[in-house]
Amino acid sequence: MRLPWFTALVSGPSMVPTLRSGDRILVRRTGNARAGDLVVAVFRSRPDLLVVKRVERVDGDGWWVVGDNPFGSDDSARYGRADLVGRVTFRWWPQPMRFRRVPG
Repeated sequence: MRLPWFTALVSGPSMVPTLRSGDRILVRRTGNARAGDLVVAVFRSRPDLLVVKRVERVDGDGWWVVGDNPFGSDDSARYGRADLVGRVTFRWWPQPMRFRRVPG
């Protein structure tokens, strides 16, 4: 049985300034999101790569996702459509229990 929530560790600069490498996030498993939501997704062309991105739009039967950092992000422009794993709901810094709502 898969739990409806999971945590993840952000790695890399693609979501700066919203998220930074080392941030920890709480994710709710879902296949639905709106434009502007932060999500955890898997690109269809790179199923081995789990990413944190921002939803830009629905694209056919998948999602077009982008990074907040235009200079350090590989996103749908490079890998194409993605499938959502979940929506980011909170982040906290390396100090546990200091929650902050994620914008979007």
